Amino acid sequence: MDRMYRLTRHVYDATRKPYLLGRDRLIDGIDVPPGGTVLEMGCGTGRNLIAAGRRYPGARLHGFDISSEMLKTARRNVERSGLDIRLAEGDACAFDPEAAFGVARFDRVYFSYTLSMIPDWTAALAHGLSLLKDDGRLSVVDFGFCDDLGAPARLLLHGWLSLFHVTPRAGLEAEMARLARGSGRTLQFERPARGYAQLGVVS
Repeated sequence: MDRMYRLTRHVYDATRKPYLLGRDRLIDGIDVPPGGTVLEMGCGTGRNLIAAGRRYPGARLHGFDISSEMLKTARRNVERSGLDIRLAEGDACAFDPEAAFGVARFDRVYFSYTLSMIPDWTAALAHGLSLLKDDGRLSVVDFGFCDDLGAPARLLLHGWLSLFHVTPRAGLEAEMARLARGSGRTLQFERPARGYAQLGVVS
């Protein structure tokens, strides 16, 4: 990850904006309660946390990433934003937020275009759910399967993504539904942009 992002982190946000669809929709939908705690699993450049901080003044924002290179950019962006956002390095399958931040459970936890890059994505998703408060909410946005865009669009998109070791998760809805049932929660799931993306909320 560090090898891949050592250079691309400098242009990541500018080059990803056209095709990481649904990130702002996810942030608008997390509906952080006043003073609530937020954790981004795989925060990248810090772009989403900064957007969340502006959208929800007073929220206590936290994020981590496995790439130390990405965190260099995230820390610089957070400093420039003037927002109070806490960052750490860690693995989405085993991150300990209490050790890193002194916070064990969060009101909102989310993944934004990260599960498609995590080899053991089901373990990461389950771990994210385990970090929620009892009344918390887990949100995910990631690449979909272009349901209404057709096979050529899917082949083009997924072929391009494979160059960056990105694999859209065909079982995302089923896995989120399983986790929701097992924790006594409910799942809302949709495929915006004609199936280009997948957006799920467990609450």
